[in-house]
Amino acid sequence: MARLSNLPTERVLRAFLRAGWQVERTGHRNPKHTVLSREGSNLILSIPRHRTVKKGLLVKLIKQAGLTVEEFLEYYR
Repeated sequence: MARLSNLPTERVLRAFLRAGWQVERTGHRNPKHTVLSREGSNLILSIPRHRTVKKGLLVKLIKQAGLTVEEFLEYYR
């Protein structure tokens, strides 16, 4: 398995967008999270707007999105 720890948040967001997720909303005054949704699904992904996304949270988000780590890394590249 490739290394997932401390990936840049912007690249993680782009990977989920490539996987078919869409930006639902971001905070207006103090954007602490970006919320992603997918058409035809009730699930949402909430990605914190830190510099990086740590491994534990990233693995959880990948599972919630219904992706494998390998699939996510293909979108990430």
